[in-house]
Amino acid sequence: MKKTGAQLAAFALEQIGVKYTFGIPGTHNTELYDELNKSEKIQPILVTHEGGASFMADGVSRTSDTIGCLVIVPASGTAYAMCGMGEAFLDGVPMIVISIGTRTDTGREYQLHQIDQLVMTKGVTKAQFRTDVHEDIIPTIYKAYDIATSGEPGPVFIEMPVNVQMFEGVVNDMPDYKKSGSNPSFDLSAIRQAADMLMNAEFPFLYFGWGTRNASEYTLKIAELLGAPVAVTIQGKSVFPNAHPLFTSAGMGAVAKPSGQWALKKHDAMLAVGLRFAEVATGSYGLENPKKLIHIDINKNVFHKNYTAELCIEADAAEALKALYEELLQRNPDRKAQRVSNEATIKKMNDDYFSEWVTGRKSDIVSPGYFFQSLQKKVDDNTIVMTDDGKHTFLTAELFNVAKPKHFVAPTDFNCMGYCVPAAIGAKLVNPGKRVVAIVGDGAMLMTGMEVITAATYDIAPLIFIFNDGELGQIAEFQKIPLKYKTCTTLAKVNYEGFAIAAGLPFLQIDNDMHLDEMMDKAFKMNDQGKAVIVNVKIDYTKKTMLTKGAVMVNLKRFPLAEKFRFIARMAKRHTIG
Repeated sequence: MKKTGAQLAAFALEQIGVKYTFGIPGTHNTELYDELNKSEKIQPILVTHEGGASFMADGVSRTSDTIGCLVIVPASGTAYAMCGMGEAFLDGVPMIVISIGTRTDTGREYQLHQIDQLVMTKGVTKAQFRTDVHEDIIPTIYKAYDIATSGEPGPVFIEMPVNVQMFEGVVNDMPDYKKSGSNPSFDLSAIRQAADMLMNAEFPFLYFGWGTRNASEYTLKIAELLGAPVAVTIQGKSVFPNAHPLFTSAGMGAVAKPSGQWALKKHDAMLAVGLRFAEVATGSYGLENPKKLIHIDINKNVFHKNYTAELCIEADAAEALKALYEELLQRNPDRKAQRVSNEATIKKMNDDYFSEWVTGRKSDIVSPGYFFQSLQKKVDDNTIVMTDDGKHTFLTAELFNVAKPKHFVAPTDFNCMGYCVPAAIGAKLVNPGKRVVAIVGDGAMLMTGMEVITAATYDIAPLIFIFNDGELGQIAEFQKIPLKYKTCTTLAKVNYEGFAIAAGLPFLQIDNDMHLDEMMDKAFKMNDQGKAVIVNVKIDYTKKTMLTKGAVMVNLKRFPLAEKFRFIARMAKRHTIG
């Protein structure tokens, strides 16, 4: 049969369950957009910038069982989208990226947008493909989907030359998608060894990352069976219910809340699952090698990278933790007394820490503690909370409780500013029955905030809170502590209502703690009308998070001795003399 490449690609995307594509049409991809427009299963979404498109696709993948997909123009469109590809690549998020390439049938060089995109995207994708003939299109998209969703997930890039996309070619058939591949098998004897190590420990400590998002049933069961304290990575904040009495903190080491630091000091064995002990997850590597470390991950390349494990198990988290729970159950541990004791200590320490943030309402600014206290009262367990890169991320991680996996999202290892607003739009698009709350810094809002126009155009309704302090808050704080002076971190004065006016969306201003609950009620009621709502919050960033205090201390300790003295002397001089 004869089919255009565009027809074949649209068919294949339908087969792998793509519901939305994000991007901007250009001269090269009009045929594919025309086919997507005809599809009864896929809706193409026009964005204001391909960077926003890539974050929307990321938000789709992180908060649903479908995969985020980009359809973009070559070269410039691909370059803009690489921020989202990098975020997905380092954070383990599946994504399909389709860019139309220049013509391969003319013999001409220096065509519009002509550049080697496979080389360009190699560092931020799991795999890269070019479909030079029609017969390759469907199998390549199926293979790309398998790669993107298997093992440690990630983005896959596909280039389709414009002539292959536009013109007809002969294909023998159009096969349905059938998933190939499986998770790596693991040695049950290693699971038994892990169970013995945990049973023999007097104070096991559990550390879970994003890789356990589909294993929450067993993270909970194992924690309760052992009576063991639990910490999570910031990216994996949602994988264990934060209100559970065994939950300590997001983050590990000096950046953790006091309860997390207490558990770390006491532990004599650690089970770490679905994480890489990366810089953010360890507070700039601010902890000593965990004792009797058991490390489980689907990607064997993460083992021993920063911390040496006594036992490594390459496995899917859900499969391994199910087997581990069954082994522990057979050993019939009696940890009830320890569990009660741990829960009481953790609850007191967490309550005491939160109380430090609610010491008295202010009439001229919004206190983070009271903000999150008010927000917590308004949300339910199905609310999805999205954050960006900045101080608000760490405040949310420390002060807000999340109940379900995939219901808290933060960009971490690639750490892109500008992630939150478009990612929240993607999340809301695939979760129309759930509330999606976006908490974004003012600096990040200036990067991708115009995507609220996309939200308004397609009636997508996230509730957006801008934490506005007039600065690039986290970096300004990191500058002020050692350097006294803030350079290029003070933002221009912006009327953030302009974003709402431009998109025709409702806008609210919250200036102090006194009217916080009242304004929060208004924001939620406005959002219930099916529109995105923008709320500008005059936030107080004067109190330092544990991450700020811990990261500064840890990084200073890691300096060479001479440099450490130089930095301390300079800091003392600047803060005393000027």
